[in-house]
Amino acid sequence: MYVTPDGMTDVDDENLARRAAAGDRTAFSVLLERHYGLIYRVAARMLGDRAAAEDLAQDVCVGLVTRLASYGGQSRFTTWLYRVVVNAARDAMRRDATRRRNEQDFVEQGGRGRRQGGSGGEESIWLQQVLGQLSDELRATVILVLAEGLRHEEAGRILGVSGTTVSWRLHQVRKQLRRQGAQTERMAR
Repeated sequence: MYVTPDGMTDVDDENLARRAAAGDRTAFSVLLERHYGLIYRVAARMLGDRAAAEDLAQDVCVGLVTRLASYGGQSRFTTWLYRVVVNAARDAMRRDATRRRNEQDFVEQGGRGRRQGGSGGEESIWLQQVLGQLSDELRATVILVLAEGLRHEEAGRILGVSGTTVSWRLHQVRKQLRRQGAQTERMAR
Protein backbone atom coordinates (compact mmCIF):
# COMPACT_ATOMS: atom_id res chain seq x y z
CA MET A 1 0.00 0.00 0.00
CA TYR A 2 0.93 3.63 -0.42
CA VAL A 3 2.65 5.54 2.38
CA THR A 4 0.98 8.91 2.81
CA PRO A 5 3.01 12.07 3.41
CA ASP A 6 1.87 12.12 7.04
CA GLY A 7 3.40 8.67 7.58
CA MET A 8 0.24 6.53 7.40
CA THR A 9 0.86 3.14 5.81
CA ASP A 10 -1.50 0.52 4.52
CA VAL A 11 -4.55 2.79 4.45
CA ASP A 12 -7.21 1.12 2.32
CA ASP A 13 -9.31 2.95 -0.25
CA GLU A 14 -12.48 2.81 1.81
CA ASN A 15 -10.86 4.56 4.78
CA LEU A 16 -9.19 7.08 2.48
CA ALA A 17 -12.57 7.80 0.86
CA ARG A 18 -14.20 8.43 4.24
CA ARG A 19 -11.34 10.71 5.28
CA ALA A 20 -11.40 12.55 1.95
CA ALA A 21 -15.18 13.04 2.24
CA ALA A 22 -14.54 14.59 5.65
CA GLY A 23 -12.13 17.10 4.07
CA ASP A 24 -8.74 15.36 4.37
CA ARG A 25 -6.85 16.68 1.34
CA THR A 26 -4.01 14.20 1.73
CA ALA A 27 -6.43 11.28 1.62
CA PHE A 28 -8.07 12.78 -1.47
CA SER A 29 -4.68 13.19 -3.18
CA VAL A 30 -3.75 9.59 -2.42
CA LEU A 31 -7.06 8.34 -3.87
CA LEU A 32 -6.53 10.34 -7.06
CA GLU A 33 -2.95 9.14 -7.38
CA ARG A 34 -4.03 5.53 -6.97
CA HIS A 35 -7.01 5.62 -9.28
CA TYR A 36 -6.45 8.24 -11.98
CA GLY A 37 -5.32 5.49 -14.34
CA LEU A 38 -8.56 3.60 -13.80
CA ILE A 39 -10.63 6.76 -14.34
CA TYR A 40 -8.84 7.64 -17.59
CA ARG A 41 -8.77 4.06 -18.90
CA VAL A 42 -12.52 3.54 -18.43
CA ALA A 43 -13.30 6.95 -19.92
CA ALA A 44 -11.10 6.25 -22.95
CA ARG A 45 -12.70 2.87 -23.56
CA MET A 46 -16.21 4.24 -23.16
CA LEU A 47 -15.71 7.33 -25.31
CA GLY A 48 -13.15 6.03 -27.81
CA ASP A 49 -11.49 9.42 -28.01
CA ARG A 50 -8.34 10.42 -26.14
CA ALA A 51 -9.11 14.12 -25.80
CA ALA A 52 -12.69 13.46 -24.66
CA ALA A 53 -11.39 10.86 -22.18
CA GLU A 54 -8.89 13.36 -20.75
CA ASP A 55 -11.65 15.95 -20.35
CA LEU A 56 -13.97 13.42 -18.74
CA ALA A 57 -11.25 12.18 -16.39
CA GLN A 58 -10.61 15.76 -15.26
CA ASP A 59 -14.34 16.35 -14.76
CA VAL A 60 -14.66 13.16 -12.71
CA CYS A 61 -11.66 14.09 -10.55
CA VAL A 62 -13.05 17.55 -9.86
CA GLY A 63 -16.48 16.09 -9.16
CA LEU A 64 -15.11 13.52 -6.73
CA VAL A 65 -14.58 16.25 -4.16
CA THR A 66 -18.35 16.49 -3.68
CA ARG A 67 -19.35 12.99 -4.79
CA LEU A 68 -17.29 11.27 -2.11
CA ALA A 69 -19.98 12.22 0.38
CA SER A 70 -22.31 9.78 -1.44
CA TYR A 71 -19.87 6.90 -1.06
CA GLY A 72 -21.40 4.91 1.75
CA GLY A 73 -18.92 2.07 1.90
CA GLN A 74 -21.50 -0.59 0.95
CA SER A 75 -19.22 -1.70 -1.87
CA ARG A 76 -15.53 -1.51 -2.59
CA PHE A 77 -14.36 1.98 -3.43
CA THR A 78 -13.25 0.89 -6.90
CA THR A 79 -16.70 -0.58 -7.62
CA TRP A 80 -18.26 2.75 -6.71
CA LEU A 81 -15.64 4.64 -8.74
CA TYR A 82 -16.28 2.49 -11.84
CA ARG A 83 -19.96 3.36 -11.55
CA VAL A 84 -19.16 7.08 -11.27
CA VAL A 85 -16.93 7.02 -14.36
CA VAL A 86 -19.31 4.90 -16.46
CA ASN A 87 -22.25 7.16 -15.58
CA ALA A 88 -20.21 10.27 -16.40
CA ALA A 89 -19.21 8.74 -19.75
CA ARG A 90 -22.83 7.86 -20.55
CA ASP A 91 -23.88 11.41 -19.72
CA ALA A 92 -21.13 12.78 -21.97
CA MET A 93 -22.21 10.52 -24.83
CA ARG A 94 -25.84 11.63 -24.41
CA ARG A 95 -24.81 15.30 -24.39
CA ASP A 96 -22.72 14.76 -27.50
CA ALA A 97 -25.59 12.98 -29.28
CA THR A 98 -27.98 15.77 -28.30
CA ARG A 99 -25.51 18.40 -29.52
CA ARG A 100 -25.09 16.62 -32.86
CA ARG A 101 -28.85 16.23 -33.20
CA ASN A 102 -29.40 19.93 -32.43
CA GLU A 103 -26.76 20.91 -34.96
CA GLN A 104 -28.34 18.63 -37.57
CA ASP A 105 -31.82 20.02 -36.85
CA PHE A 106 -30.48 23.54 -37.17
CA VAL A 107 -28.83 22.75 -40.51
CA GLU A 108 -31.88 20.86 -41.83
CA GLN A 109 -34.33 23.57 -40.80
CA GLY A 110 -32.04 26.23 -42.18
CA GLY A 111 -31.67 24.42 -45.47
CA ARG A 112 -35.36 24.93 -46.13
CA GLY A 113 -34.95 28.67 -45.81
CA ARG A 114 -32.09 29.14 -48.29
CA ARG A 115 -31.47 28.21 -51.88
CA GLN A 116 -30.59 24.58 -52.29
CA GLY A 117 -27.15 23.78 -53.67
CA GLY A 118 -25.66 27.03 -52.50
CA SER A 119 -21.95 27.51 -51.99
CA GLY A 120 -20.25 27.67 -48.64
CA GLY A 121 -20.18 31.46 -48.94
CA GLU A 122 -23.92 31.57 -49.50
CA GLU A 123 -24.44 29.31 -46.48
CA SER A 124 -22.33 31.64 -44.36
CA ILE A 125 -24.34 34.65 -45.54
CA TRP A 126 -27.57 32.75 -44.90
CA LEU A 127 -26.43 31.80 -41.40
CA GLN A 128 -25.55 35.41 -40.58
CA GLN A 129 -28.98 36.51 -41.86
CA VAL A 130 -30.74 33.91 -39.73
CA LEU A 131 -28.74 34.83 -36.64
CA GLY A 132 -29.46 38.50 -37.32
CA GLN A 133 -33.21 37.82 -37.24
CA LEU A 134 -33.06 36.19 -33.81
CA SER A 135 -33.45 38.08 -30.56
CA ASP A 136 -30.25 38.73 -28.66
CA GLU A 137 -31.16 36.00 -26.15
CA LEU A 138 -31.79 33.38 -28.84
CA ARG A 139 -28.72 34.39 -30.86
CA ALA A 140 -26.44 34.11 -27.82
CA THR A 141 -27.95 30.72 -26.97
CA VAL A 142 -27.42 29.36 -30.51
CA ILE A 143 -23.85 30.60 -30.61
CA LEU A 144 -22.91 29.13 -27.23
CA VAL A 145 -24.55 25.73 -27.76
CA LEU A 146 -24.22 25.08 -31.48
CA ALA A 147 -21.17 27.08 -32.48
CA GLU A 148 -19.15 26.78 -29.27
CA GLY A 149 -20.39 23.30 -28.32
CA LEU A 150 -21.25 24.13 -24.72
CA ARG A 151 -23.68 21.97 -22.75
CA HIS A 152 -27.03 23.51 -21.96
CA GLU A 153 -26.11 23.87 -18.29
CA GLU A 154 -22.83 25.63 -19.13
CA ALA A 155 -24.54 27.99 -21.57
CA GLY A 156 -27.21 28.64 -18.96
CA ARG A 157 -24.64 29.64 -16.35
CA ILE A 158 -23.06 32.06 -18.81
CA LEU A 159 -26.43 33.51 -19.79
CA GLY A 160 -27.77 33.57 -16.25
CA VAL A 161 -30.61 31.11 -16.93
CA SER A 162 -31.25 27.42 -16.30
CA GLY A 163 -30.24 24.61 -18.64
CA THR A 164 -33.95 24.01 -19.22
CA THR A 165 -34.36 27.59 -20.43
CA VAL A 166 -31.49 27.05 -22.88
CA SER A 167 -33.27 23.93 -24.21
CA TRP A 168 -36.50 25.90 -24.55
CA ARG A 169 -34.70 28.68 -26.43
CA LEU A 170 -33.21 26.20 -28.91
CA HIS A 171 -36.69 24.77 -29.43
CA GLN A 172 -37.94 28.28 -30.19
CA VAL A 173 -35.15 28.76 -32.73
CA ARG A 174 -36.12 25.51 -34.50
CA LYS A 175 -39.77 26.59 -34.59
CA GLN A 176 -38.78 29.97 -36.01
CA LEU A 177 -36.62 28.31 -38.68
CA ARG A 178 -39.50 26.00 -39.65
CA ARG A 179 -41.83 28.99 -40.04
CA GLN A 180 -39.25 30.84 -42.13
CA GLY A 181 -38.67 27.74 -44.25
CA ALA A 182 -42.38 27.29 -44.86
CA GLN A 183 -42.76 30.96 -45.84
CA THR A 184 -39.80 30.73 -48.22
CA GLU A 185 -41.20 27.59 -49.85
CA ARG A 186 -44.63 29.26 -50.34
CA MET A 187 -42.97 32.31 -51.92
CA ALA A 188 -40.88 30.11 -54.24
CA ARG A 189 -44.00 28.46 -55.71
